Amino acid sequence: MARVGVMLPRDLPAEQVMTFARRAEQLGFDELWVVEDLGFRGGVAQAGAVLAATSRIVVGIGILPAGARNAAFAAMELATLAQLFPGRLIAGIGHGMPDWMRQVGERPASPLTLLREYAVAVRALLRGEPGPPAGRYVDVEGVVIGETPRVVPPVVLGVRGPKSIAVAGRVADGLLLAEPSAPPYIAASIERLASTTPEVITYDAAVVADDARAALALVRPGLAWIGEPDWSPHLTPLPFAPALAQHRQASPTREAFAATMPDEWVRELSLAGTPAEVRARIAARHAAGATSVVMIPAEPDPWTR
Repeated sequence: MARVGVMLPRDLPAEQVMTFARRAEQLGFDELWVVEDLGFRGGVAQAGAVLAATSRIVVGIGILPAGARNAAFAAMELATLAQLFPGRLIAGIGHGMPDWMRQVGERPASPLTLLREYAVAVRALLRGEPGPPAGRYVDVEGVVIGETPRVVPPVVLGVRGPKSIAVAGRVADGLLLAEPSAPPYIAASIERLASTTPEVITYDAAVVADDARAALALVRPGLAWIGEPDWSPHLTPLPFAPALAQHRQASPTREAFAATMPDEWVRELSLAGTPAEVRARIAARHAAGATSVVMIPAEPDPWTR
């Protein structure tokens, strides 16, 4: 089933988190995604709180950085949530932003090896199996979690590079693609994933408004970072990728880059526009292979002001 989700803004005031979660459920969203960005809030704690505050919506954690937690203890946390809220959890694991991981002393020499070992270990432990043989970075050999969930949560890898996507196809239940996730990028990623039944969750900055031009103007700040080198895998499959790279090179700042981007690029790289336009762009992402399309609010939520 094609699903639509919404992200809980990382900087939403704490007293508004439960209101936002309940409102997302009332509005009919299938999923609510929480993030774990360095300096903001913990992903597991947020997930537990919003699961308890709601009754139906599936909660995704996107993402837990591999190496920030011991794999056995991460599996225990996820298993506990999955026991308490059966069938309502998706666990995202990723490399973590390189600068953040260096800041906390957890940037390994081979992030890909760590991620592969970590995903294999966490998934095995969630299934109630003994921890796999020790690897280069992850050693939970023989560990068994007795309190395992009846419904084992899917584990998806939040990655963007070709090698990491290929690893996700081998050791995870699917893939989480950060923003922007235009249809060509989704299709190219699924090809690299090489999985027969992939779970593919996509993020995109979103603004829905009656005035399409106003929506495009509001979403632009959410695209300021996409011209930086780390985002190149998202853009390479797009026909206007070379022109976008030239535009970033000619722009004095990230903000100027986003502010002067052609409207047609903004439309392709976001979920911004009238309700009908946004529905069409969500449908295009589903048609490209996304199983869940997650909207990242790019303006203050009027229901939490």
